[in-house]
Amino acid sequence: MDRGAGPQISWRADGVPVSDRFQDPYYALSDGAAEAAHVFLTGNGLPGRFRPGFRVAELGFGTGLNLLVTAQAWAAAGLPGGMTFTSFEAFPMGAEDMERAWARWPGLGAEVVLDAVRAGRTRFHLGAVRVELVLGDARETLPDWAGMADAWYLDGFSPARNPELWEPALMAAVAAHTAPGGGFATYTAAGHVRRALAAAGFTVTRRAGFGAKRHMSVGRLA
Repeated sequence: MDRGAGPQISWRADGVPVSDRFQDPYYALSDGAAEAAHVFLTGNGLPGRFRPGFRVAELGFGTGLNLLVTAQAWAAAGLPGGMTFTSFEAFPMGAEDMERAWARWPGLGAEVVLDAVRAGRTRFHLGAVRVELVLGDARETLPDWAGMADAWYLDGFSPARNPELWEPALMAAVAAHTAPGGGFATYTAAGHVRRALAAAGFTVTRRAGFGAKRHMSVGRLA
């Protein structure tokens, strides 16, 4: 995977960013924030499972929208202490594109994230959320990661266009870095992805997807 180039973004007339590399939009054309809440929060049983010290990990930071939605949900939950959000990203988006991608949801905007991206910082705090960005090919960086997650957001581009982020070995690494009782949620219901996650040790369930997507997948460690 060539990490030398940037994310190579085009913009639709409605303001949705599209990856030229993978020919896939970064989020749902109808409402990316609502998609993040439906797929990744509700799919992982959040905010109901939130507790002090809760750990979210993500494959595919993209625009950072999932982080903003999660941080908002954490703040609304009113729990003491903080949580951790770790995201693995091979092609990080620049601050200017990131800010443009958030324009449809001004209430979610977080200047602290943009400041961190502009400064090249990969560790920072967004309110009570401790953020860690792990840059590089997740197939190389995730196996060496020392952390564990209570909830995974599997948010790579379409498995048909970005198969590297859905390989069985990477799904096994996801399982190996999932805490007891933890699980995952993803927008895709592709059969080979579901089989790879089941082989990795998850009990995989298909649920109603967001918007035009008929199904999505969720799972817990068996």
